[in-house]
Amino acid sequence: MVKSEIRLRYSGLVVFASNLLSVATGLAFVLMITRSTSTEEFGIWGNVGDLYSYFVLLAGVLPFWTTRFIAREHAGSARTGLISNLVISIASASIYLALVPTVLSVLQISSIYAILYTIVSIQILELYTTSALEAVLLAKQPQTIGYGLLISEVCKVALGFTLIMQVKLGLQGALYSIIISYLVRIAFYVKLTAKELRESVRWSYLKEWLKASPINIYGIIGNRTAAFTLILLFVYGGELARAYYGAAVTIASVIGYASFLAFGLYPRLLSRSSLEDVSISLKMVMMFAIPMTAGAVVLSDSYLTILKLVYAEARPVLLLLAMNLLFECTSEVFNTIVSGTERVDAKAKIAFRELVKSRLFLICTLPYVQSAVTLPAAFLILTLIAKTSLEAATYLALITLLANSAMLIVRYAIARRCLLFNFPWNSVSRYALASAAMTTVLLLIPHPTTLLKTVALTLLGATIYIAVLMLIHKEARSLAKSILQEAKRITQL
Repeated sequence: MVKSEIRLRYSGLVVFASNLLSVATGLAFVLMITRSTSTEEFGIWGNVGDLYSYFVLLAGVLPFWTTRFIAREHAGSARTGLISNLVISIASASIYLALVPTVLSVLQISSIYAILYTIVSIQILELYTTSALEAVLLAKQPQTIGYGLLISEVCKVALGFTLIMQVKLGLQGALYSIIISYLVRIAFYVKLTAKELRESVRWSYLKEWLKASPINIYGIIGNRTAAFTLILLFVYGGELARAYYGAAVTIASVIGYASFLAFGLYPRLLSRSSLEDVSISLKMVMMFAIPMTAGAVVLSDSYLTILKLVYAEARPVLLLLAMNLLFECTSEVFNTIVSGTERVDAKAKIAFRELVKSRLFLICTLPYVQSAVTLPAAFLILTLIAKTSLEAATYLALITLLANSAMLIVRYAIARRCLLFNFPWNSVSRYALASAAMTTVLLLIPHPTTLLKTVALTLLGATIYIAVLMLIHKEARSLAKSILQEAKRITQL
């Protein structure tokens, strides 16, 4: 892999676009499964995913440090990270396989699905491998991660159509499609990282990473604890309340993809701190997150209806969660600033005592602070105030929004202490103005209830937003010009 300067805008746009396209390919793949399996089988499919997900929780722990070491030119980090993650993956897969018979027995799952639960262990190995290789690419060429995702998704859908729809292999066909698509993705990544992977292993790095890994695990547990509010919603609000919330999250979560537009900021900050890079990243994220939020709000009835008519009632939940995702996108940039400017590991030595005093530890602690507020609040409101399923889902969305609003302010304050940047209010006001023009038109048009018409109206809104923004914002015109030039360059290759 040739060393090159990270292209901030380009890498962000590539990863953002690839993740948006993965929404469509993911939906197509799920539709193939649902139309080729029974309700029981689809439930089994979900359970398989839920089960093995616990065995890949550590997949990103060592790669987190691998990226940081590679970005700071510590030779041997790539190979050390890959081999270390492979060892952990083998241990995780082995433990998983040993527990499969017990799990099937406890959950009273038919033995005919044993082969499915066994084969998925390959996915555990693949996810650890992919995570290690992406850590290398993130440090040098983050846009290639977007390419890898696109290649994998196209392969998955093509294989799914063949194995699920044509050969009629059902759930096994779906699993084979995913496994093979990941193998293709891994092969692509290995080719790109071949130079780095030929370097010598430095076990001294692994020693430092293992010393620091409790911080990562601490962060993972914190995020899992914060998500426990959804368990409370299910227990005290009921299945319908969880369904309302889940439907709203399905739509609002697309806004979160805007955070990928700052994908290249992290490795850039690891190698050098730049106020200009921060400004560009914030503008890129806001340029897309604001209109996406506005679109989710104004077309909330259409988006929820195409999922299922009953979910149209969850409109207030979606309105709150859309704003929440906008705040989360912005918070993610602030988190990146904190992580990217932290120098506690800059010399390939990590003192755990110093790490606990660092802002990395502070960022990992924030989910615990948030949980200390949201969990008691959710419990009290769900048990004493909420009377209906819709009220339960709406109150939880409001609690989440208020908590993340407070966390946004805290993260901003921490990030400003790391790097004295200015928030691009002038650009944000222009994005808001263009979004207002878009929503005005969308409000005047009757909202459809079918998928194709909703997509068409969404594209119309996007076109209006882009057109207005081009008129009022010089930087947007410059970005559009650079995108066209890049597209022309790629087509001429």
